[in-house]
Amino acid sequence: MKRIVIIGGGISGLCTAHYLVREFLESGKAAEIVLFEAEKVPGGKMRTIRESGFHMEWGPNGFLTNKPYSLELVKELGAENRLARSSDLARKRFIFSGGMLHRLPENPPAFFRSRLLSLRGKIRIAGELIAPGPPAGVDESLGDFARRRLGAEALEKLIDPMVTGIYAGDPDRMSLRSCFPLIYDLERKYGGLVKGMISLQRERRKAGEKREMSAGPGGILMSFDHGVQALTDILAGNVSGGLHLGVKVDRVVRREGKILLSLEENGLRGEIDTDVAVIATPAYAAAEMLGSLDSSLQTALAAIPYSPISVVALGYDKGTLGNPLDGFGFLIPRGERRKILGALWDSSVFPNRAPEGKALIRAMVGGVRGPELAALPSSELLALVRSELSATMGVTAEPVLSRTFFHERGIPQYLVGHGKALSRIEERLAANPGIHLNSNAYRGIALNDCVLQSRLTAERIARGIANNE
Repeated sequence: MKRIVIIGGGISGLCTAHYLVREFLESGKAAEIVLFEAEKVPGGKMRTIRESGFHMEWGPNGFLTNKPYSLELVKELGAENRLARSSDLARKRFIFSGGMLHRLPENPPAFFRSRLLSLRGKIRIAGELIAPGPPAGVDESLGDFARRRLGAEALEKLIDPMVTGIYAGDPDRMSLRSCFPLIYDLERKYGGLVKGMISLQRERRKAGEKREMSAGPGGILMSFDHGVQALTDILAGNVSGGLHLGVKVDRVVRREGKILLSLEENGLRGEIDTDVAVIATPAYAAAEMLGSLDSSLQTALAAIPYSPISVVALGYDKGTLGNPLDGFGFLIPRGERRKILGALWDSSVFPNRAPEGKALIRAMVGGVRGPELAALPSSELLALVRSELSATMGVTAEPVLSRTFFHERGIPQYLVGHGKALSRIEERLAANPGIHLNSNAYRGIALNDCVLQSRLTAERIARGIANNE
């Protein structure tokens, strides 16, 4: 019987284990599936802190239904009754610009009424229809793409905040093709963004789909009754027999045809051999493990950077806020020179995030704009965020609860050249059969992407084992 070891018990590792179990059950074959997680709790950054009736997310807020993968997984797990749909307020998103909050326009009439962009900026966006096409053979940055098709003002007030909200990154360094492949393909297939959106709307109408235009990324934001950790708890429970917590894998080598893993648990050292190893950790951790096996692979993985970010959760009595929190939250363009990246109005998006009569706000600090701010001591971070919420939202009330969560290497950055880096990684993996990489460092950082890549990884492993029998 083949042994498969998964290293890392975050969402990617847990999903890979789930899909491997499914693959082998469907084939009627057997495999030993082992999952090692260095922390004492599974789930990685998908963790929900529950305190005094508040549900505070360490990281991700949920998943969107614009891709089917997470929803399919939930149905497969029989956990549909645990789902929590976001409020309609989630459609209302804001940008802080020029000292005030502007609602992000959702349709053409709202776009022309909005004061977020100048008349010149609006005319420049309208000129997208005749903007020059993409440069040939170039991995274009998001910043260059936005300037070429939409203009400098749109980059500053629309694209930059969007990139901040997703990656906490710099649009002038990030790859359009790797970060937003759908936009990349849209331009190439239809000749432009406006043309592409019109064509897509027509195609959807022909297919009988009814989707409204939205300022957000599309789809409905979903979470769970007790926060996103509900999903990883269910997955961990299903693989509990093979899940080992508090076990760190720090080296992967090959010996006598087997992959050998060096382990540490409670200060004790050990080894385990395996036929297949799935490294479902951040890229920098994978690089450390693989250095003795393949120095070129180690170098390629270590070159993927991460942005640091702190999440600051603040609970309030609603009556003291002076702000209705009637939306998803807001993001801030870098030109505003504020010390937070934006804030999510969590209890407006998911009312079960706070007790009756209370409100929960989560502010984001750091990213590539201000890595030193993310690393501030908790007391200084709280003071900074309260000052920024006063300046941007007019919230001066004393919070009834406050917590900070620091992620030193929080979000992988898909920089220009990321596609070539993935090709180099794939070449080295081909030379190291039995080793698989699966995390959000490679082909998408969202929950939907992690679920899809985990399923594909499991299918590749099952196919490879079947072909070698």
